[in-house]
Amino acid sequence: MTQTTTHRAPFRADIVGSFLRPATIKNARLAFAAGEIDASQLRKVEDDAIRASVEQQCACGLHVVTDGEFRRAWWHFDFFDGLQGVERYESEQGIQFNGVQTKAHSVRVVGKLGFGEHPMLEDFRYLKSISGNAVPKMTIPSPSVLHFRGGRNAIDSTVYPDLKEYFDDLAATWRDAIQAFYAAGCRYLQLDDTVWAYLCSDAQREEIRQRGDDPDQLAQIYADVLNKALEDKPDDLVIGLHVCRGNFRSTWISEGGYEPVAKVLFGTVNVDAFFLEYDNDRSGDFAPLRFVRPGHQQVVLGLVTTKNGELEHPELIQARINEAAQYVDINQICLSPQCGFASTEEGNSLTPEQQWDKVRLVTELAEKVW
Repeated sequence: MTQTTTHRAPFRADIVGSFLRPATIKNARLAFAAGEIDASQLRKVEDDAIRASVEQQCACGLHVVTDGEFRRAWWHFDFFDGLQGVERYESEQGIQFNGVQTKAHSVRVVGKLGFGEHPMLEDFRYLKSISGNAVPKMTIPSPSVLHFRGGRNAIDSTVYPDLKEYFDDLAATWRDAIQAFYAAGCRYLQLDDTVWAYLCSDAQREEIRQRGDDPDQLAQIYADVLNKALEDKPDDLVIGLHVCRGNFRSTWISEGGYEPVAKVLFGTVNVDAFFLEYDNDRSGDFAPLRFVRPGHQQVVLGLVTTKNGELEHPELIQARINEAAQYVDINQICLSPQCGFASTEEGNSLTPEQQWDKVRLVTELAEKVW
């Protein structure tokens, strides 16, 4: 294992993206909602907090940085808000996690989908301007997330009477997004996707059948949408897919190993890296990694949990990396936290100090293993 930290994304020590929101941002958001400060003042607070976070990420030894998703309340809805043809609304209830429920928000498709001049392009430009020698990574939801939760009922049938046209436009919208972020200077883009994990869960698969869909057919549709979105991707743009089982206030939604989707997901989806949660028994074993194609495609193992502040034992993490290497070449393996630390603005149940300890553990272990 003579190879050291990769100089190209994904890095041997990587991150999923979100970080705990500092009090300055939480207070500024409350002040903005109360009309005490304007949008430009709020953005200045966000800018300062993002700059401090980037400095901390670099201090922890990372060669990749994100804006911590500090400008967002949600990992996905804020991005969907900026798309053409998508409307956010107050739903009857929130998303049900294990013992806790989110705020009652959802989205629906009310017009033809399009990317347009998305406000998050400017968010990335700011991150790039302060990233220094580190590689700035942008994180956005995967296209399947826009379809899955609401399904047919969340898509206006007068706009899209035929779902084939909808899925074509879904792929085209994300293809345009990829090209737009590239034009803004992005060379490392991550698509966050809870749906593939739902398709691994027996309980979720049964719910899918109850609503009239075939989970295996959906997996193939989503793989096709992703690959169409990735068509004409520039060679120097690295795209990762993060498969998440749910992350809200340290809780989750789905459980189950990757076996039900492994052949389609790892064997056919043309991303450069898979970010996979492997922090507990709910994630299953490493056997599905046998479907990862040999070559440049990387597997970023999320072995360090973000669900709590207890620091993992380095030797145990190293042993699990070696176990995974029985199924995929160790030179195709990287290490990261299992998910973001704050997929929503509420954040997970750990302190900022514990958060940074986890990041340092990842960088120190990666340096040791590779």
